[in-house]
Amino acid sequence: MSEITYTMQKDYLIPDLALPPQPEVPLGKFAHLRREFLEKHRRVTFVNLLTSGKLTEHLYQIEQEAMSRFGRLTKQLAQEQGVTEELKARDQMTWIGRMNNIRQQAEEVILSELIYS
Repeated sequence: MSEITYTMQKDYLIPDLALPPQPEVPLGKFAHLRREFLEKHRRVTFVNLLTSGKLTEHLYQIEQEAMSRFGRLTKQLAQEQGVTEELKARDQMTWIGRMNNIRQQAEEVILSELIYS
């Protein structure tokens, strides 16, 4: 363990503490939503992850899992609801509307099961 250094501020010695270095990874929408949720509603978990240096890793894993589930759910729901390339070629506006609904459904599932739990 390294030696702790202190800085004198007025009459007090304040320890020079720093968080462990965090890797730079791209974080998307779901990771940012998870971080916000942890900060506001799971404060102890957030602080533990932050101080242990595992917050970025946790957020990256959540983002990867969420994107994977989003893709699978979108394909599955589109197949179940009969939203096909044939519909896209025949009636684009209907296809767009249905795909937007499917994406919203998939996002709601991910938010409730993965992000806000």
